[in-house]
Amino acid sequence: PRLESPVSDSNSISAESAQRRAQAGEIPLHTLLGLTWTYPEKGSQHAEVVMPVLPGAFGFTANLHGGAIATMVDLACALAAARATDFDPEKESLVTADMHVRYLGRPRTAQVVAKADVVRIGSQLIVVECKVYDEDDHIIAAADFSMMRVPIRQPLNHEQGQNES
Repeated sequence: PRLESPVSDSNSISAESAQRRAQAGEIPLHTLLGLTWTYPEKGSQHAEVVMPVLPGAFGFTANLHGGAIATMVDLACALAAARATDFDPEKESLVTADMHVRYLGRPRTAQVVAKADVVRIGSQLIVVECKVYDEDDHIIAAADFSMMRVPIRQPLNHEQGQNES
């Protein structure tokens, strides 16, 4: 299974929240890259995401593509930010506000792991740092990341948007 425990605290989340968690495991890019993770406990400020080193995630250098690494970092940081706060997916969204990834090396093993830790929780902005390692603990990338909490809004009705212009 893609998610090892998508609803590990199912007694404390709503059916809608459980559905959103399940949908996170169905994101095509996450599936394509083979990303796996376990939801951190509520209150935890740490999250990890694992990715196999496979040719489907390679760039023209026959090494992991930077975008694949950035996607893994984005997910690990989002998990850490969501679980470290009182984030309520029924009332708000967490959106990536900023991400800076430094690519420092190439993996020498069959998989890599992104380890994300919350640095600061503000009223709207959550700052997270993340490091990516191979299985021999060689550092592959380091990232600074921030997420913004925004209220959930109804999507713009396409026809309504055209009538207003």
